[in-house]
Amino acid sequence: MAERSFVQEVQALRLGAGETFRGEGILAVTKALLEAGVGYVGGYQGAPISHLMDVLSDAEEILGELGVHFEASASEAAAAAMLSASMHYPIRGAATWKSTVGTNVASDALANLASGGVTGGALIIVGEDYGEGSSIMQERSHAFAMKSQIWLLDPRPNAESIVKAVRDGFELSEASNTPVMLELRIRACHVHGSFQTRDNVHPAFTLEEARNHPRRETDRIVLPPASFAHEQEKVAQRWPAAVEFIKSRKLNEFFEGDIADVGIVLQGGHYNGVIAALRQLGLADVYGKTRIPLYVLNVTYPLVDDEVVDFCRDKRAVLMVEEGQPDHLEQAVSTILRRAGVATALHGKDVLPKAGEYTNKALIEGIGAFLETLNDTAVAPAEVPLGPALPGKVTDALNEAVPPRPAGFCTGCPERPIFSALTLAQQEVGERHIACDIGCHLFSILPPFNLGASTMGYGLGAASASGLNVAQGKRSISIMGDGGFWHNGLVSGVGNAVFNKSDDVILIVDNYYSAATGGQDILSSRAGNVSRSTRHPIEDAVKGVGVKWVRRIDHTYDVGAMRDVIEEALTTPERGPKVVIASSECMLNRQRRERPIRRKARSEGKRVVEQKFGVDEDVCTGDHACIRISGCPSLTLKETEDPLRDDPVAFVDNSCVACGHCGEVADAAVLCPSFYRADAVHNPSFWDSRLAGLRNAVTTRLQQRRDARYLQEPGGGALS
Repeated sequence: MAERSFVQEVQALRLGAGETFRGEGILAVTKALLEAGVGYVGGYQGAPISHLMDVLSDAEEILGELGVHFEASASEAAAAAMLSASMHYPIRGAATWKSTVGTNVASDALANLASGGVTGGALIIVGEDYGEGSSIMQERSHAFAMKSQIWLLDPRPNAESIVKAVRDGFELSEASNTPVMLELRIRACHVHGSFQTRDNVHPAFTLEEARNHPRRETDRIVLPPASFAHEQEKVAQRWPAAVEFIKSRKLNEFFEGDIADVGIVLQGGHYNGVIAALRQLGLADVYGKTRIPLYVLNVTYPLVDDEVVDFCRDKRAVLMVEEGQPDHLEQAVSTILRRAGVATALHGKDVLPKAGEYTNKALIEGIGAFLETLNDTAVAPAEVPLGPALPGKVTDALNEAVPPRPAGFCTGCPERPIFSALTLAQQEVGERHIACDIGCHLFSILPPFNLGASTMGYGLGAASASGLNVAQGKRSISIMGDGGFWHNGLVSGVGNAVFNKSDDVILIVDNYYSAATGGQDILSSRAGNVSRSTRHPIEDAVKGVGVKWVRRIDHTYDVGAMRDVIEEALTTPERGPKVVIASSECMLNRQRRERPIRRKARSEGKRVVEQKFGVDEDVCTGDHACIRISGCPSLTLKETEDPLRDDPVAFVDNSCVACGHCGEVADAAVLCPSFYRADAVHNPSFWDSRLAGLRNAVTTRLQQRRDARYLQEPGGGALS
């Protein structure tokens, strides 16, 4: 299952010519692929492009009707390698993944594809994940496009422009025999809009035809001497063909303004932000009409020299709006202007932030600073209130009063007890070097667990610990998730550890899905999948590459058992890599699956039992070790009504999903026995009601006896 279902929305993909599509950017991309006659699509999920994979998966019936093949690839490298079908055959193919991290994984296949070139159109749809909402290192896809000479599209973030970019991307790829990258920022992926649809198109040349009539062009295979010719072909043939296509089809856009002697050159993906900033500066209206001319680069690589020169020639100053580093576009525009002898002043990173996301505030201040450099009241921006500045003392006071909120595990996450157990195990056997991995489990680096020293890539947790693979010293621990395990970790981590005779511990977190990317199925998923092969146990794969010591825990919430297994792995005299597989279903996916079932059962009058956990504040000691070792968001503090106690007590709020972790931690860590479980019975049976009445009667009687005994004691009931 995935984070979100698009089963209903994908029906809009059947719209025909002249109809109006309304929906999210991700759906618009899929519709554009079908209208463009795509023959096959592959990809690997990852924000902000995960939903494109979910849409394609939910639309497999529609894809099948058109003869379009779709694969949820094992990795980005596998998806990129699929595009080789477009090298020799006139088939349009597409692949998709998450920004630079996915492109890094796919780099080998992409470099070979770009070198040999393509016959059919090859489109790579990249979810550009740069900025404050990103969870990865801050890098841009632009550098990779330049390195391999893959043309890069960056369309304006609206439905019509995105759909047009998909169509243009395939045609540009075919016109220049070069793969094309289409980058979509998070706002473009999720923007809602409309466009006039066309009919879906069956692939002009099918995969079946390719299989039955194989072709081979040795000059497209990356081997000497062909590989030496590829570099010359890129520059002498493909680049000029791409530039001519971009010019003739007017892929880049010009917006005129009445202040004609200045201008702004910008990446297409930042058009909405720039217009919003200009509007707040009094230089554009709500309909997007701008007073300052704009040159919008819907194609950011390659640049078209003639267009750059024509836009800048009659202007005294131009601002280059390019988010992030390095400033590839600013340097390229500067070179183009100087070679053409154009003396227009070029500004960019001197007035805009050198790095970081170009937020509305950053654009307002940067564009305002650019206009102020002109020393001309005719183009002076309007005064824009950016919000009152807080005095330094007030800011400091807020920072002290409002604690930081580091990212953490969801309520009920089955990974939290794993790290509670690891914390307890280290108290017994000593602190160890811990190498982490990409995935939800990376939150263990942050409070309250504070575990882990590194993360080097998806599925590379065990590999990143291999630098410490020496016989002396305490065993190290490496961690990877089930998604990372199947993506890269089986060979690069576990297989590498076996081959190099590692004696360390590998902890594999198995939550049944690729949970961090939205809950997509993987090889070891427990649920049946009609179009994928699942239910392949991780332990079978681990043993298959030679691991002898394997332990599996099928209920991670048993903190005591988890702790004992980890301690055993760290202390056993047996040599060789030790693998611990910690398995429990992702709580988010479990709740998505179970809640509708419970609601339906309750509405039908069926008996439903829901569990909740709580803390008896009369028993709670106020030590709060339970919170320090657990970190569950539903576990917090509240003031007690007891006038004799000053310290707050632990409290479980309504977000509790009854995973039982808090109670298990209290037991394993030998904490106070203040946790209790309550069973709420909906639509109770006759026997439920009788049993509840009996319990209430017994409880009431015991309370009455306690109160009577208390009143009989000397001074009973009196206040001192």
